[in-house]
Amino acid sequence: MQLIAMLSMLLDHIGVVWFPDDSTWRVIGRLALPFYAYALVLGYTRTRDVNRYLGRMLAIAAISQIPYSLAFREMELNTVGTLFVCLLMLWALDKLKGKAPLQLAASLAAILLVEAVPASYGAYLPLLVLIYRYGAPKWMLPLHLVLNVAFLFYKGWDIQLYSLFATMVLVYTPMLLQSADRIRVPRFMWRSFYPLHLALIAAVDWVLIR
Repeated sequence: MQLIAMLSMLLDHIGVVWFPDDSTWRVIGRLALPFYAYALVLGYTRTRDVNRYLGRMLAIAAISQIPYSLAFREMELNTVGTLFVCLLMLWALDKLKGKAPLQLAASLAAILLVEAVPASYGAYLPLLVLIYRYGAPKWMLPLHLVLNVAFLFYKGWDIQLYSLFATMVLVYTPMLLQSADRIRVPRFMWRSFYPLHLALIAAVDWVLIR
């Protein structure tokens, strides 16, 4: 799953920067975000030290911000930054277990925060993380479909509908992911890939513009 997420994200970002009129790159890239969101949920449920996990995510988000802004010419929080907010949300929800009103308030706070900042993917990403964290497998695909349709009307994200294929793989073909996960991605590569590939894209784009 990690390898597929990395490759699809790389292709997506290449398409954004150099081939904006060719939707093929973006369609392939729709696989990335669901896999990263799902990996965040898995990482949270399996980690032995949530504080270290939060610190690591915050560091990656901070390192990635300048390359992200340079590569995409966007003044918004990068995607790992949005995932960091999602991780904080999951931590808060567990801390507030048994206190439904406070859990709802924490979820709404995270959703409104990433919409107001603004942040990459905005409210879409914490809502997707909530689906993967609390949705039963049989409901993940229908809920993801509802989410995509809602953002189709809210922000006109028609191409985001293709991200449903990632959830289909997660729910219906887990054996495929298990086979893919036999190709071990070193931790350093997984953690550094986001800022490094953004920095490389930004550098190449700067050279081409000159």
